[in-house]
Amino acid sequence: MNANSISSLSDEQLLRGVETAAGHERTATAELIALLAEMDARRLYLQQGYSSMFVYCTRCLHLSEHAAYGRIEAARAARKYPIILDRLADGSITLTTICLLSNHLTGDNHQQLLDAAIHKSRREVEELVAAIRPIAAVPSAIRKLPQAKPLSANEVVEPIAPSAPDARASAPTPTLEVQQIPERPPAPSMVRPLAPERYKVQFTIGPETHRQLRVLQDLTRHVVPDGDIAVIFDRAIASLLRDVERRTFAGVQRPRSTNKVANTTGRHIPAAVKRQVWARDQGRCAFVGAKGRCEERGFLEFHHLVAFAEGGATTTENLQLRCRSHHA
Repeated sequence: MNANSISSLSDEQLLRGVETAAGHERTATAELIALLAEMDARRLYLQQGYSSMFVYCTRCLHLSEHAAYGRIEAARAARKYPIILDRLADGSITLTTICLLSNHLTGDNHQQLLDAAIHKSRREVEELVAAIRPIAAVPSAIRKLPQAKPLSANEVVEPIAPSAPDARASAPTPTLEVQQIPERPPAPSMVRPLAPERYKVQFTIGPETHRQLRVLQDLTRHVVPDGDIAVIFDRAIASLLRDVERRTFAGVQRPRSTNKVANTTGRHIPAAVKRQVWARDQGRCAFVGAKGRCEERGFLEFHHLVAFAEGGATTTENLQLRCRSHHA
């Protein structure tokens, strides 16, 4: 199949072709995982002149390091629990899911965990793992990153747990610990579940944000005596969310009661109408396509079902939330 033949496909043929190709890819991946599992068990990579399965996958099969790690991890898990191959082939779980679950699968729980992970996103699977293997909460800390020497591709920054601080003392002097982690890139900004309803948040801030954080710690000592960053972060997020909700859909805790009929002849959307539309559409795009409703919750806009230019009224019944793409 070439580019010219693809461009001549109808919409229906193109959609069917994409779904068919995705199915073939899943089947091929499951087959590759099964073959790698047997090869790993026989250690055939040694006969080929490679010291490990990882070296064989990267240098002989020319897989990326990330792809090699994932497939080897899945192959070893599938050798213990062959049901993984069926789940990979039918698309109910992904390689990412297997890598997240592999160290937590046992003969007793693998069926239950794999069933719970069907069609789950990475974040949902991480929450599933956190529920069965909770991790202690990380201490609040601020650590200064090095300026002169940037981190190389095999270094990550790990915060050093601080000693118990005096609530009246100022924040401790920033410190740094760098650990060598072979073959792993530095961790990006992330939100990672540690236990049910507990998450680790990690990101890097600049000097101005750091200054503002220190000022906030000083100004809120009467309500946060120890200056805990997690508490300040929580309060700041809640405050920002209230402000964004107010500007986006007139979200307020005590909306004004009014007996006046809202003007539906102009483009302006009354605050009460915004709140009603947002609540009805549950804060996500209301467009329904052939495969179901759009899941987008970002870049939402108010959409006139009957266009305003064609006489459509600015009412709750004639408005929907749409993501930017479906609004356009």
